[in-house]
Amino acid sequence: MFFAQLLLNGLVIGMTYALIAVGLSLIFGVMEIVNFAHGQIYMVGATLMLLAVTTLGMGYFPAILGATLVTVLFGAAIHFLLLRHLKQGDFQRGIILTMGLGMVLQNGTAYLFGSLPRVVDTDFSFVQLTFAGLRMDLLRALSIALGVVAIAGLYVVLQYTSIGKAMRAFAQNREAAHMVGIKPAVVAGTATALGIGLAGLAGASLAPIYTVHPVMGIPVLFKAFAIVIIGGLGHIPGAILAGLMVGVIESFVGGLGSSALQDSVVFLAMIAILMARPEGIFGKGARV
Repeated sequence: MFFAQLLLNGLVIGMTYALIAVGLSLIFGVMEIVNFAHGQIYMVGATLMLLAVTTLGMGYFPAILGATLVTVLFGAAIHFLLLRHLKQGDFQRGIILTMGLGMVLQNGTAYLFGSLPRVVDTDFSFVQLTFAGLRMDLLRALSIALGVVAIAGLYVVLQYTSIGKAMRAFAQNREAAHMVGIKPAVVAGTATALGIGLAGLAGASLAPIYTVHPVMGIPVLFKAFAIVIIGGLGHIPGAILAGLMVGVIESFVGGLGSSALQDSVVFLAMIAILMARPEGIFGKGARV
């Protein structure tokens, strides 16, 4: 029963990692840009959730929806104002630009709202679910459900909509996509908005579970990079699988060993996988 509880706890954090890593993979797969501000976007989503609940008095679901929609719009604005000016192959400029954006978001949030950790209380904050001897907070169960719904929705968009098919085509062969009339600005802007929206959703869903503060996105960012590398750059199913795997590893290491080793084990797993498969589990050839 103890191991089942650890597995359940690992799936909660793993689904959050998967959401963040999927957004990171989507942006890289379509635009070939590594978004170093992704962790700060996760923090922005959590901060928006905090403001929606504490300042506007919104309930859990309206606050989640509002925070996610705002981050989606923010992602579209980021692409229009900053990323659309990058040309193919501007890898270094993209890194510097997104790192600068992340610093602005982190320090701007600290300036506007302070650096002290804050707690988000909702109607579901003290509700627990019990099933077959396993216990889980309702908020954690909701975070898993939201992650599953978001990833399933992204799958539907990529597989069955015209913009999703355009994103996949653009990720697989840019030149051919240009030749058949696919507009790069529309495709890249949509991918950026969706990827950043997923990170915002992850932050908003975890805000009532953990504390919210300006630097909460930094450790998540490094783990997201590890997850994306483990799964294979630009490969969304690989990011999902690697995110769940990292969450479960962290849970078991923390439950059976020491929480101080959790971060180390994740990166040791990344090194071991890269030694066996330098291109990740699925390889860089498999894209969005």
